[in-house]
Amino acid sequence: MTVTSLPQPRGRQKEVLYLPAQGHTVVLGTAGSGKTVLAILRSLYLSDPATTHGGNTLLLTFNRCLITYMKHLATAVRQPINIENYHLFARGYLASRNQLPNSCICSPDERIKLIRLTLNDARKTGVQNSILKRPERFFDEEFQWIQQHGISDEQDYLTVERIGRVHRIAKDTRSIIFKLYKNYLIRREKAGKLYDWSDLASAVRKEFETDKQERLYRHIIIDEGQDFSPEMLRSLALAIPDDGSITFFGDIAQQIYGYRTSWRSAGFIVPKIWQFEENYRNTKQIAQLALALAEMPNFPVDPDLVEPKSPAADGPLPALEKLSIESKEQEFVISNAKKLAETGTAAILLRTRDQENMLRRYLPRSAKRLHRDLDKWPTGPGLFYGTYHAAKGLEFDTVFLPFLSDKNWPYQPDVDLLGEQEVAARDSRLLYVGITRARSTLVLTYSGNLTSLLPKNKSLYKQ
Repeated sequence: MTVTSLPQPRGRQKEVLYLPAQGHTVVLGTAGSGKTVLAILRSLYLSDPATTHGGNTLLLTFNRCLITYMKHLATAVRQPINIENYHLFARGYLASRNQLPNSCICSPDERIKLIRLTLNDARKTGVQNSILKRPERFFDEEFQWIQQHGISDEQDYLTVERIGRVHRIAKDTRSIIFKLYKNYLIRREKAGKLYDWSDLASAVRKEFETDKQERLYRHIIIDEGQDFSPEMLRSLALAIPDDGSITFFGDIAQQIYGYRTSWRSAGFIVPKIWQFEENYRNTKQIAQLALALAEMPNFPVDPDLVEPKSPAADGPLPALEKLSIESKEQEFVISNAKKLAETGTAAILLRTRDQENMLRRYLPRSAKRLHRDLDKWPTGPGLFYGTYHAAKGLEFDTVFLPFLSDKNWPYQPDVDLLGEQEVAARDSRLLYVGITRARSTLVLTYSGNLTSLLPKNKSLYKQ
């Protein structure tokens, strides 16, 4: 479908759109409540040069694929909109302060290599603790968590509440982990790397704390704010002038990363939290399945979770299809997705890159992969495929979610790393994201045994 105009704000959306253009605003909404469109409209309002509040405005989101989609939506308006992801903003700012020399950011592969060397050193020096038997990826995850929360002191690490981390680590073990982290940073510096992607935000925050120059942006709007780490949000709180504004749009139910962001710890001063319960995207039947999933024991409880109202739009029940083996699932999904893509948008969403790579060999060339380098959003009907993570913030007429067996969900490599409880919580939210991408038709398939993460109530499905 070609976009000719942006949807106009409805009901209480109008109140948020025209809220005062100074200070901090937090808007929490359920999936399908129009947050992304409202973020675009709010950026147009705040940047309007004909108003007294008009000023340079930046619209930030986390997912680069979503940026392409948002720019596609924004073609419906003539006024230019500045849309970026956080890391592009961060690099631009640090470069403007001469804090970003060439090749100074540690790549994921380089990071794992340095972690491996750090662990080998610890084992050689005779450190006695079972934690050293954990895989490198465990330390990668834990170091990221430390960085994303801006923890620089061992005592803070020993006492901090581990928000979003179910896995328990004893204090004496935490002390060893933090020493390993510090040794990793020393190795990283010797390798000529100033930053990881995970602590780039801390560098931005520290730079803004001493930066007395006029701010580049008067207004910053954050879409999909639940994906931003605490340090990202803290840095953005410092990136606006006293007469500027920050508008945060988020849905805690769709928080699929491990740091469990809270805007409350980011320095935001919010007199009132705005909540949107209306779901304008999904049919009643799809929304009911998403709500039932959110009420499952594995789904994390959060005070900022907004319970959606059931939409008025009616549609078919989500289809739950059992196939004999995964190859039959693949055939079933591709065949039906190709047919539905002739008259609407159809997306096949996968849990892993391996599943995506396996599937793409059997898809037509016209199928569009959802990925960070997608630079132009296709118009009209078509077939899309990609991971759940890449589909964040997007919507399609029909969504297929294959391979929903208990051998794939919860994801076993992550279970081995972080424990079943934590991974079940993450994967439940990932399923929520996948389910709520569908406007009218949702098809779920599995072989063997269905994952225990999905609701078992048969009335929720067409079988």
